[in-house]
Amino acid sequence: MKDFVFSQAKLRHPDKIMRLSRLGAMFPSRLSFLRSLTRQLISDRSTVSRPHWNIDEDGFGTAVYSVTVGGHTYSLFSITKSLEPEMRTDRVIAEAWDAAFVLYDGVPDASEIERLSQNAPLQEAGRFTQKDLCLSRANKSVRLFDQIVASLRSGTGLPMGMIQSIGYLMRTTAVYGNGKFGIADRREIEARPGLQGPFMAEMLTVWLIRTFTHDLVEHVGGSQLPDIVKRQLGIGNSTGLGMAPFLVSHPLLLHSWMVCRETALARVRVAEIDLEKAAQLVTLSRRVAQHLLEWNIPDPTHQSRIVKLRNEWANLTVGLSAEVLNKNSALDCLIYKSELGSQDLQELTVSWMLEPFGDLVDGLAECMANPHALALDPAMSCDDLRKILVEHCGYATEVDFTSPHATEQFWYVSEAKLEPRIGKRHTELGADRESPLDISRQIHALAQDLQGQSGPIWQFLAQVPRHRLAVQRVQALVHNPYSEIRDNLVDGEMAPIDMLRCKLSFFGASKFDPKSQLWTRITLAQGAPLASDLAAGTARDDWWLPVSAP
Repeated sequence: MKDFVFSQAKLRHPDKIMRLSRLGAMFPSRLSFLRSLTRQLISDRSTVSRPHWNIDEDGFGTAVYSVTVGGHTYSLFSITKSLEPEMRTDRVIAEAWDAAFVLYDGVPDASEIERLSQNAPLQEAGRFTQKDLCLSRANKSVRLFDQIVASLRSGTGLPMGMIQSIGYLMRTTAVYGNGKFGIADRREIEARPGLQGPFMAEMLTVWLIRTFTHDLVEHVGGSQLPDIVKRQLGIGNSTGLGMAPFLVSHPLLLHSWMVCRETALARVRVAEIDLEKAAQLVTLSRRVAQHLLEWNIPDPTHQSRIVKLRNEWANLTVGLSAEVLNKNSALDCLIYKSELGSQDLQELTVSWMLEPFGDLVDGLAECMANPHALALDPAMSCDDLRKILVEHCGYATEVDFTSPHATEQFWYVSEAKLEPRIGKRHTELGADRESPLDISRQIHALAQDLQGQSGPIWQFLAQVPRHRLAVQRVQALVHNPYSEIRDNLVDGEMAPIDMLRCKLSFFGASKFDPKSQLWTRITLAQGAPLASDLAAGTARDDWWLPVSAP
């Protein structure tokens, strides 16, 4: 059988793409993991059941939701408890939450529900088994939850302004997977249909939590919400430094994510666009404009970026029509035009442009998992390694690491919560326990010590074994050029929020709401199909950049 080869343009260069400022400008796309999950649910004609519901009139108790994906049944166990206001915090130091969740492999029986009831609220302090795939916790958006309950009870109008501005009834403060705190390792499920992709179990957890929050507010309010309103209610998330090191510690996986996205763009840039797809892009361009108008956040610096982006988007799409787009190289020209604007505009344009081309893009989602680990080629010559350094590592070798500013920050893991933290090297204690995320500094040191060396790299490493990790990462760049963030991650100006936004965009997050350079709130699954949409066969894969209902 002959393989089909897609035409594509040249990929954008990693030196351009893998900079922190650009990673911090990324938007969700149809390659985002939540989008892949909902396509899988639609393809499988999955339906959600609720085999257990023991929630009292105040909304406290336990519930179980079950769904079959790829021939396997998974269940979300949910437990809610009364929480004093002073205990409600999104910080990692929290010890109690409004709700706790476990994604369970199969359907829990009464004894398992009892076990989960005892352990899920404890989170890190609980005891879990290989049947437990994901662990999560969430706090209510109390203002919106209470307002909707009051509206449902009284039969008065829903607080649509709050629904639009907040966009969720609960926000998770963690969704743990892959063996964390004793739950099942990813290898237990990574070969199962539907869960092979990155973070699929976590995304399924989030989507089911959203379903639970809809049912919970209806149960307490004593009336049903219109589906059009429920689709606007996603799941919030507060996330901080705990997420950032992942992109550094999984370089080959990062390459897979980025090269798939860049390949998707390269295919679309040279694609023939018919009038139907052109009309879809025009419609989506209006959705983008509406989404940007509805995206408002307290932080003045990031809000100014949004305001600027609104104006840039209006200028980019002025006069846009299906007829204009239905011309040779029209999409490629738009990419070049976007490059006259900010990186926010450029990356938004990329995500927008991919949206109508599921036939060219969606298959790439199957290539985003990467089971491989870094490997060392000990036979490579020192000369060949130097050539790789010259071709790929100027971002590291050209930095003056004798400057205090270039090493101002350091990464470490807190003893109390085993979570990543950032310290100030020259004014704070702890640099002696630094985590090895200073990749550019390690590569710079490798390049310095490699000068004048010859022979195979194993001989060099026998003399200076501390360079082993740097050698592995540099060698990997030959076939995995998007595997490294091409910036100095201990520089005084380094902003972890850029790393967070990159990873969250691949999750499918929207409406980024940074609270500092260290943590952000976001919205997940807003606009996504409901469980009732799946049951009715009306679910659609058309919820990129959610906007409020007309």
